[in-house]
Amino acid sequence: MQLAVLCTVCLLPGSLALPLPPEAGGMSEPQWEQAQKPRCGVPDVAEYSLFPDRPKWTSKVVTYRVISYTRDLSHFKVNQLVEKAFEMWSKEIPLQFKKIRLGIADIMIGFARGAHGDAYPFDGPGNTLAHAFSPGPGLGGDAHFDEDERWTDGTSIGINFLYAVTHELGHSLGLGHSSDPNAVMYPTYEDRDAKDFKLSQDDIEGIQKLYGNIYDFK
Repeated sequence: MQLAVLCTVCLLPGSLALPLPPEAGGMSEPQWEQAQKPRCGVPDVAEYSLFPDRPKWTSKVVTYRVISYTRDLSHFKVNQLVEKAFEMWSKEIPLQFKKIRLGIADIMIGFARGAHGDAYPFDGPGNTLAHAFSPGPGLGGDAHFDEDERWTDGTSIGINFLYAVTHELGHSLGLGHSSDPNAVMYPTYEDRDAKDFKLSQDDIEGIQKLYGNIYDFK
C-alpha cells in the first residue's frame, strides 16, 4: 500500500478529523465556514505539491480504462467527460493517454458503493465522494467515485463529474493539493468552481514539474 499514496476521500466535507464548531472554541467563524466546504482529506499545502518520492508515470503512453459506470450519466457521457479531463492534462505535458476496453490499464476508473476492494470503503450519500491513488503498480493511479452520490455533467444539481475526475486524475498523475483557490487541485469543492473551469497556472506548473513542458518535446 505504501507504493500508492491514497488521496484519502477527495472532496470530503471538512477534513479527516472534522473540526469543532466555532462555539466550541479554537476556531473563528470564517475558519469554521471554510472548514465545512467539501474538500479532500489530504492536508493543506503551499501552492502545488507532489507526493513523497515524486511518483510519476515513466512511460510516455499511459493507458486508462473505465471499468464501471454511474446510473446518473450515460456511458457515452462518462467516457466523453473522462476523455476531456485527460485532454486538459495532456495539453500541458508530453504524455499520451490511451483508452483500452479490456485488461488492466495503468489508470482504472470506476464507480462503486461501500466496500469495493481497496480497504477504503465509501460511506453512502455525502461525506466521501471520491478518492485516487498516486502513480504506481496495482492500485496506483486508480480513481474511484462513490456511486451513492449524485453525479452530473454540469447541467443539473449534483457533483460536477468533469471537475471531480479532472481533480482526481491530477492525483493519478502525481499531484497533491494546492493552496491556490483557483487551482483544480485546491482541496475544497464548490459548485461555482466547477463551472467553465480550466487548469490554473499553478496546476500547470505542478504537473510540468513532474513531466516537463510539452513544447520541449516537439
